[in-house]
Amino acid sequence: MNHFEDDNRQNLLRQLQGDLPNEKRPFLAVASQAGTSEESVLDTLRSLIQQGHIRKFGALLRHQKAGVTRNAMVVWAVPPDRTEEAGRVFASFREITHCYERRPPFQGRYNLFTMIHTGKGSLEELIGTISSRAGIGDYQVLESLEEFKKSSMEYF
Repeated sequence: MNHFEDDNRQNLLRQLQGDLPNEKRPFLAVASQAGTSEESVLDTLRSLIQQGHIRKFGALLRHQKAGVTRNAMVVWAVPPDRTEEAGRVFASFREITHCYERRPPFQGRYNLFTMIHTGKGSLEELIGTISSRAGIGDYQVLESLEEFKKSSMEYF
């Protein structure tokens, strides 16, 4: 293994805390910029993960650029004995990317939250279909009107 020295590690981490290159092999591009091999970068990252210095890598999706133009959070008032059943129904829709239970319930009654992303069709019709399939008619729609800037964390 060809791990970086401490100074080079910090430079590598500076590169990785921002956006990765939008390429098939982003770590190869990072390695090229750092003047080392892709294998060395990956070995260093594995070591940092094993040591607990890096917990995860995550992606930020820019919905508008990906063709997802309609977004809404829908909050549902689901009877406690139907929470798991409703959650499974919600999760069966590919347009629902997040589904979670909130305790205590929002406004004292909305206990399941879903995030819906779609680029086609009517958002209202989709929510109506979801409501019908889940058998839950008490909900509120909080539609996204604007996409805010998303950025990666920067530590140094």
